[in-house]
Amino acid sequence: MAQKFLTGQAVILAAGDSSRFWPLNKKHKSLIKIMGRPLIWYVVDGIIKAGINEIIIVQKKEMMIEQELNRYEFPKCKISYVIQTEAKGMGNALFQAKDFIKDNFLVLNADMVECAGVFSQLIKKMETSKAKAVLAGQKTSLPELFGIARLEGDKITEIIEKPKREEAPSDIKMSGAYLLSKDFFDVYEKVEKGMYDFETALSLYMKNNDVRVAVLEEKEEEIPFLKYSWHLFSIKKYLFDKLLESKIEKSAKVSKNVIIEGKVYIGENTKIFEGAVIKGPCYIGDNCVIGNNSIVRDYTNLENNCLVGALSEVARSIFQEGATCHSGYFGDSVIGKDTKIGAGTITANVRLDRGEIKSVVKGEKIGTGLDSLGVIIGENTKIGINCSLMPGVLIGSNCNIGPNSVVFKNIEDNTNFYTEFKGVKRET
Repeated sequence: MAQKFLTGQAVILAAGDSSRFWPLNKKHKSLIKIMGRPLIWYVVDGIIKAGINEIIIVQKKEMMIEQELNRYEFPKCKISYVIQTEAKGMGNALFQAKDFIKDNFLVLNADMVECAGVFSQLIKKMETSKAKAVLAGQKTSLPELFGIARLEGDKITEIIEKPKREEAPSDIKMSGAYLLSKDFFDVYEKVEKGMYDFETALSLYMKNNDVRVAVLEEKEEEIPFLKYSWHLFSIKKYLFDKLLESKIEKSAKVSKNVIIEGKVYIGENTKIFEGAVIKGPCYIGDNCVIGNNSIVRDYTNLENNCLVGALSEVARSIFQEGATCHSGYFGDSVIGKDTKIGAGTITANVRLDRGEIKSVVKGEKIGTGLDSLGVIIGENTKIGINCSLMPGVLIGSNCNIGPNSVVFKNIEDNTNFYTEFKGVKRET
């Protein structure tokens, strides 16, 4: 049935600057790894499972997406790459793929790890409505974060970008998946260009064509999205619940008195020393070290070459490749690639009043919707011993945080930071 409307093509948009994803935006956010694979791998896999055999990926000129995906094989699908030389918005990114498009095609963001089910709902709506285009929608309680649909029944007449909550025309957000006709490009070429010209072109297209919304059956929390760095936790939970399998690779060395409970994966050549406790669901990659009497628990994801030193506790956290910590507590935190954390450092992950934790992104204080959130740290940062990192603090890449520092506010990339103590002179 699907082939009546589709040529089997999908476009993945993976060229943005991911500025709201700081401090983890040294590369495109879809290259963050969960369970040993970048997020965009799960997107490609979902597209293939939906029966689509041709993918066009729009990437930045550094071609990091292409370099990463070339490490994997996708025998049932042809993947082509095009480049968006400057970050000029979604419309401009999509336009780079115009010459590859044959007929109707699907468009999605590079972080939509659940796409196979979404696509089937889009296709079903097009088949039943005979609409010219179908957009995926989903009920939301946070209209200020999304493009919101103005509706007449299931027909979309306009998209309002990030309206104030009290001014939202509906509670249906655009979910980042679109089933479009090739003639959409004719309309796009006519609109004034800007960061939101995709939404402008869609609104103009709606005036002359039948465009419907497929309101997804899943609840908002069941299809995770990725705008800010802390949204990684919901994506991690989704992938763990759906895909994590218990396995200890043969080359892993697990001491006799280690306790392993629940669903846990332990990778090749990983060493887990005496007294450690692993309480799943957890993923521990290749060549990791878990020190004596440490606890790793509850949806923790450790990528390859990570070290959790003796007497540490890591809970519900994400460590990227090469991240290390020594004794201390790390809860609800994301530690970037090759970041090193000294012994005795503690991440506070709950406010004293147990209220919602807010973080500052691009100068704006944002409610995270979380009452438990630790620190999020970029790549290649070094943190000294006995540091205290407050809830919701964001620390950039290539920073040096001196010993005994207390971090209450964000620290920008490439910063040397230390706390002054009375009577103690420090040399920078």
